[in-house]
Amino acid sequence: MTERLWLTGDPDADQLLTDDFFALALAMLLDQQYPMEHAFRGGWKVLSRFGSLDPAAIAAADPQEFTALCSTPPAIHRFPGSMARRLQELAALVVERYDGDVTRLWTEPTTGAELFARVQELPGFGRQKAQIFVALLAKQLGVRPAGWEAVAGDYALDGYRSVADVVDGDSLRRVREFKQAKKAAAKRA
Repeated sequence: MTERLWLTGDPDADQLLTDDFFALALAMLLDQQYPMEHAFRGGWKVLSRFGSLDPAAIAAADPQEFTALCSTPPAIHRFPGSMARRLQELAALVVERYDGDVTRLWTEPTTGAELFARVQELPGFGRQKAQIFVALLAKQLGVRPAGWEAVAGDYALDGYRSVADVVDGDSLRRVREFKQAKKAAAKRA
């Protein structure tokens, strides 16, 4: 289990991800079509502008005002409007299903399949993102219900495949290289 997450390269943003697991879920949501270290700084940006990462407060925020703060440069994502909506949807789901405690998402399931199903219910979490998040929880937070490896697929393997494997600058570089090689192979195919 990692004592402190290293996903952004920014000590304050990484500490927030370590201390506030809603920031981690929020960052995972933002990790699409955007450099991963920037996506994982999203919680820090929201906290510094909104003043809170309380899911109830985010869910209840005025959508136009929340979108505006998410769009302020540097924006939380290259698509700040749609991501602001998804963040509010994520916050609302965490409030409704888990009483505002995102950790219940992974502390209550007893199997990897149950954890995977819960993660896939999150807004913006398709199969691959859910696999990566399960691998991140297992590899870096020690959340390893029986069968987590099966649902995480190749992301459970040792190596440098995703954000689940990023622990420092060198591993971030290796993950980037892996992703670039995979994209190049897909283009050739």
